[in-house]
Amino acid sequence: MTGESVWLRVPVGEDAHRWITRTGCRRVLFIIHNVTSATRLLDVLPLFHSDMRVQMFATCTGSSPFLSGVPELLAQAGLPVLPWDQAKATDFDLAVSASYGGELSAIQGKLAILSHGVGYNKKLAAPSTEHRAPSTEHRAPSTEHRAPVFGLSPEWLLADGRPLATATVLSHPEQLERLRASCPEAAPTAVLAGDPCYDRILAALPQRDRFRRALGVAPGQRLIVLSSTWAPRSLFGRASTPEADDDLLPWLLSRLTTELPADEYRTVAVLHPNIWHGHGPGQVRTWLDSARRAGLAAIPPLEGWRQALIAADCVLGDHSSVTYYAASIGVPVVLGAFPQQDLDPLSPVAALGRTAPRLVRRGSLRAQIDRAIATHEPGRYKRLAEQTSSSPGESAALLRRLFYDLMDLPEPTDHPALLDPLPLPPYEPAHRTAPIRVLTETTGTTPPQVTVVRHPVIGDGPDLPEPPAGQAEAAHTLVDEETRETGRLRIADIVVRCAAADDPRVGPPAAWTSEALTRHPYCGLVAYVDGPDRCVVRTRAGDLVRLSAAPDPGGRPDLCDPAAYASALYGWLASGRPLGEALPEITVRTGSTAHRVTVELLPHSAPQASSSAIPARIRSAPTRSPFSS
Repeated sequence: MTGESVWLRVPVGEDAHRWITRTGCRRVLFIIHNVTSATRLLDVLPLFHSDMRVQMFATCTGSSPFLSGVPELLAQAGLPVLPWDQAKATDFDLAVSASYGGELSAIQGKLAILSHGVGYNKKLAAPSTEHRAPSTEHRAPSTEHRAPVFGLSPEWLLADGRPLATATVLSHPEQLERLRASCPEAAPTAVLAGDPCYDRILAALPQRDRFRRALGVAPGQRLIVLSSTWAPRSLFGRASTPEADDDLLPWLLSRLTTELPADEYRTVAVLHPNIWHGHGPGQVRTWLDSARRAGLAAIPPLEGWRQALIAADCVLGDHSSVTYYAASIGVPVVLGAFPQQDLDPLSPVAALGRTAPRLVRRGSLRAQIDRAIATHEPGRYKRLAEQTSSSPGESAALLRRLFYDLMDLPEPTDHPALLDPLPLPPYEPAHRTAPIRVLTETTGTTPPQVTVVRHPVIGDGPDLPEPPAGQAEAAHTLVDEETRETGRLRIADIVVRCAAADDPRVGPPAAWTSEALTRHPYCGLVAYVDGPDRCVVRTRAGDLVRLSAAPDPGGRPDLCDPAAYASALYGWLASGRPLGEALPEITVRTGSTAHRVTVELLPHSAPQASSSAIPARIRSAPTRSPFSS
């Protein structure tokens, strides 16, 4: 025992037999290198569920530079956590790792090593340790010029010339071919057992619509996922010097805001855990602050990223496993970064880099995304999908069989081997607290129609795109009352608040809207969003109006941001049309999608007879682009 950690006394320890309740259990140790590797171990943990003959443990090698987040993850798993020194000194029937980091050769028991990504693709030099000194004396053919590939090269697989693992788990024979070529000594330990992460994705594909709704994707919206691994040459990284003006990320985040209309695109970011835990979650959120205020959602590093891939219409990615998983399930991908020099050229991920379109900074981001979606063929990445796993849907059965064979224990016969289904994420619609510039165009059809195009405005960023000729009748600014740019509230045309109708802090809607008009004397309309498909607005004339979108054919609410409906009504009034002519329904068009919106006068309101409720500065709205300086 070291002075830095207290060894457990139960359920293992010198006198553990005095304190434990269930005796004679097989001991299974999950070896965690960092949060990234832990995600794969959490995938397979259910394979031991309901087996009263197995006692599970966890430990952390302490060898990773990315140790942040590990204690919280271990606490969440709820397993007994052994200090690394105690883990090395304890006998186990089975140890399972999803990384080659740490002194794995010191583990006393049979060791199974899984990949923590989609196979083995990256070149990565093995850290030197006093316990790992692979002998090359009798190796043939020569390995002098081989670049080390993480998980397939002798630098990772051997210790003192012998394989580290009892079982090296692979997901496809192509990995076995590369293993035999690069490290034949370890080839006898190889076991083809599929990919549990991929199997969980495949099993959840029928839940795509539910995942989209959980992410707040409205009808007609396209979900765009930014996917980045870690390291300087990743999409999120910066391989150039700080003085060089070729950092892609700021440009990309700004163009997501300026080019993609808020109601036609939903954006989320899936970042490698090493980014979150290497730089700190607070720092990552700070870097993403402007984009998040414009509506970007940052998916937590442990759960939710697979659901986002399933829900996606396009992934802007790099050489990460996440991008490859997206391509393998048929999602269009555009590569913003792809350092071929960091990959084994024979790997499937390297093949993706030779196949997928590249993001061109000089071109329109929206055009490139739309082109990738429009020209994508379902079978484009069929061969890559086939190389993800040679046993799709079977990894649970294969892995449980392997684990129990290694423990010399019969598999349970009363229940099949199953993985946990991907959970339904919490509902998280886009919440934009940045000011929003809105273009509207009204049409005197039956019912009346208002076209709305909205773009968040971040600081002094690039100009927003010019609207097509004849498609911008008026413009106004909408600002959330929770905005950081509080000065914008003084010049906002619409002030909006999002809260439950019965929120005692700000509601009810009738009270807040009345007070808000007093607090913000220069706005023409205020809106209280109290549901995913509805809001209450009050005009400067005092009319209180409920705007409610019609549900879809299945009765589910339309998830378009209700603030867009408030902008539509504002545009209607700003064009000089009376409120009465908008009753009982208007059509709000966002992109190619039409939303039927009921316009209902609430009690103690009278129909507006003229446009006098809209300030004169708004009624004379310009027909030129409001974004021109």
